[in-house]
Amino acid sequence: MALPCSRRKRSCPPAGGRLATVAGVEPTNDAVERALRLAVLWRKGCFGADSAAGTVFMARLLTIGATCRQYQHPLPAFLTDAVAAHWAGVSGPSLLPTP
Repeated sequence: MALPCSRRKRSCPPAGGRLATVAGVEPTNDAVERALRLAVLWRKGCFGADSAAGTVFMARLLTIGATCRQYQHPLPAFLTDAVAAHWAGVSGPSLLPTP
């Protein structure tokens, strides 16, 4: 039986020390947690989707919403443009930032 990490301190790797020593790496993943929060709250509040297709649809919609928030694009305008492009048979708008 293995001992818990607190009882065998000498063989445990430093958990938080690695992130602090790498330049340019934040010690937490707060940006990722904030991006996922809406999806987690939706899933908990409505108990997920009823089908696999519904799960894929909601995952895509929540990803688009998080990306629009990240790049400060208005979500309703993006969705309107995407649906209009689909019906017109042309490629839809890009979520990538314009340089």
